[in-house]
Amino acid sequence: MDGQRLAGRKALITGAGSGIGAATALRFAREGAALMLVDANEVSLQATRAAIEAAFPEAKLQVLAADVSHAAPAHEAVRRATEQFGGLDILVNNAAMRNYTPADRVTPEEWQAVVSVNLVGATHYCQAALPALRASGRGAIVMVSSCYAVTGRKGMALYDATKAAQLSLTRTLAFEEAPHGVRVNAVCPGSTLTEFHVQRAERAGKSVQQLRGERQTTSLLGRWADPEEIAHPILWLASEEASFITGTTLMVDGGLHIM
Repeated sequence: MDGQRLAGRKALITGAGSGIGAATALRFAREGAALMLVDANEVSLQATRAAIEAAFPEAKLQVLAADVSHAAPAHEAVRRATEQFGGLDILVNNAAMRNYTPADRVTPEEWQAVVSVNLVGATHYCQAALPALRASGRGAIVMVSSCYAVTGRKGMALYDATKAAQLSLTRTLAFEEAPHGVRVNAVCPGSTLTEFHVQRAERAGKSVQQLRGERQTTSLLGRWADPEEIAHPILWLASEEASFITGTTLMVDGGLHIM
């Protein structure tokens, strides 16, 4: 039932300003979680905050505009969450950076930028959050990876390689944190129609309808996912309903990985 699945739980979500992160924040708020939201884009972050406050006026909510590639804000976000909410139970590592340079032309600087956000950034928040998650007794980390971490394509070597590394990190942390009662899992979304893709299409002169038609062959279901369709599996893995699941990669890609 809405408002019950995360009642009393405290969650930190990175990349919460738009897309999957914003949808997850709204879903978690609906389910009763106190929220610490982080995003590098302060305008988008405040938009998510306003949407939650309008829909759930009683929600406990904190926000921090920060680049996840820097370690200090991760500790600040956790400190604020634990001080304001009395602890931390859930971490959702959703923040991500894309790069479209072909592998044979990518520069060391491009590699460093993407790795710093997608992989090192995730480790910053894991390291900062783990003491509180261990103290929770029912801590959960959910990594938002990508279906392209496990299947191939051309043109996004940096993004896909770092998303694959997140899956390895998920498995390692699952081993290391099991004795501390912290579960660690990953979701691998497929094509998800977020603001990022809509705005990119608009800059290329495409309509949303045209954009939707382009992904009919990238899932067995023949369509894009809505961000809410990714938020639901994230919620499930973070909740007590998944209490015996750790080290798992959940494909949320409409079947793309078997095509």
